[in-house]
Amino acid sequence: MIGPGPVRIRSHTRPRRRRTAGVLASALVLLAAPACSVAGADPIGEGPGTLRVVLPEEPPTLEPCDASLTATGRVTRSNITEALTERDPSTGRLEQALATEWKRDSPTSWTFTLREGVRFHDGSAFTAEAAAFSIERATESDLNCNVDGYIFTDSKVTATPAGDTTLKVTTAEPDPILPLRLSFVEIVPTSTDPDARVRKPIGTGPYRLDEWSQGRFLRLKRFSGYWGEAPDFAAAKYVWRAEGSVRAAMVTNDEADVAIGLAPEDGAGDRAVEFTTNEVSYLRMDATKAPLDDIRIRRAVNYAIDREGLVTAVFSGRPSGQLVSKGVTGHNPRIKPWAYDPERAKALVAEARADGVPTGTTITLIGRNGIYPKAAEAMEVVQDGLIKAGLKVEIKMLDVNAWLEYLLRPFPKGIGPTLLQAQHGNQAGDAAFTMGQIYGSKGAQSSYGTPELDALTTRAQLASGDQRQKAFADAFAHQNDEVVRDAVMANMTGILALSSHVRYRPDSATNDEMRLSDMRRAD
Repeated sequence: MIGPGPVRIRSHTRPRRRRTAGVLASALVLLAAPACSVAGADPIGEGPGTLRVVLPEEPPTLEPCDASLTATGRVTRSNITEALTERDPSTGRLEQALATEWKRDSPTSWTFTLREGVRFHDGSAFTAEAAAFSIERATESDLNCNVDGYIFTDSKVTATPAGDTTLKVTTAEPDPILPLRLSFVEIVPTSTDPDARVRKPIGTGPYRLDEWSQGRFLRLKRFSGYWGEAPDFAAAKYVWRAEGSVRAAMVTNDEADVAIGLAPEDGAGDRAVEFTTNEVSYLRMDATKAPLDDIRIRRAVNYAIDREGLVTAVFSGRPSGQLVSKGVTGHNPRIKPWAYDPERAKALVAEARADGVPTGTTITLIGRNGIYPKAAEAMEVVQDGLIKAGLKVEIKMLDVNAWLEYLLRPFPKGIGPTLLQAQHGNQAGDAAFTMGQIYGSKGAQSSYGTPELDALTTRAQLASGDQRQKAFADAFAHQNDEVVRDAVMANMTGILALSSHVRYRPDSATNDEMRLSDMRRAD
């Protein structure tokens, strides 16, 4: 659906999937709260008609231009805010949201026809002016929006209204997937501060922000002026608990309606729902600092990790060798997971040490609490393998806000060599959203890049069709063989706990977007 010529989509009274979303979910109607709560935690305590959701962590921000961050997007995307387009994770098709039609006028220009009769939560009308403002705010401001680094990298995008319902968008270079990129730009009214992040986002979605009591809960209420079909639940209340067993117990004890980010042993029982995600867990290596600046050490790190052991005993998933899963444009089926070969790892470290590489320098393994079930245990398994290979490794587990300082540029200064526990979910379905931001020399999440890999990425981004698939697959192969910037571990499997009072079918986008409108009352 993306490419030269007009892209016309059958008009809907509402967007696909009843408005769902990349990073998670499921839920149910709230029943009366029980007299006692799990592990002494305050019960959610809302009335009937409220969806009770328990998350692993509190969102670090609700800023719309950071909605491509999982912890933010699972609350905001397609709930509070919406984009011009959206990708169906089941089919890969790009579908209409706030735009009903788009066509490519030239290699660098597009025209979007916008949906009429849409209003923001503050009552103002959604127009092409608001769409242009939102695109500029997300891509050209000094806010350092995650969507800018992740989706647009260094791309120059200009959006110009041509009437209330027509938007012209131009790019400095040909961009065959611009409509797909715009599915990550959350649309906000022109009254939004263009120079500062907002705490209380205003959007066009089926829910509006009601209250955020930081550290305690976050509540959304159904927006009576929503342009589409009204969702089943009148409100949603989010709380967060770090322990997966506590989250699972809150559902089984009827203290919550949905719990996400669970492990098999968390005790959800017949309330557990397993699903395939697009999330890939990996370790990012800072290849600019010794001993990780030696490719032998980076290869040794890969050989030292027992991926089969991790997915068998620690978290759910299957071993993987690349950062995008099957179905994403650019996925290379020839790249297999690195073999577990501790003897080879030892030999490479010894060889590097003999050549003067300071293999005794402490490498800090920076982990994130709650990034996936048993995150700390996974890092302990990795640490043990690296120590046995002859490296010195210390673990530093952080909460999400502190961890983001290491994930996103500019990185903290004065730190030594690091391995960063991370996870990447390419819900957009195209490797352009992986290669530039994660492997590019100037990528928003990249600690190291090479001119050769940058050139391969640029070539792939300008291609389309079969040539695009091959070009990105070649770039991934080059990274795996010649750069070795990371240690990919597993394509993750998600588990959520779902109450019997709600109907919901999770998909590969569930861990990034938890669309409340997809949740239906079952009683």
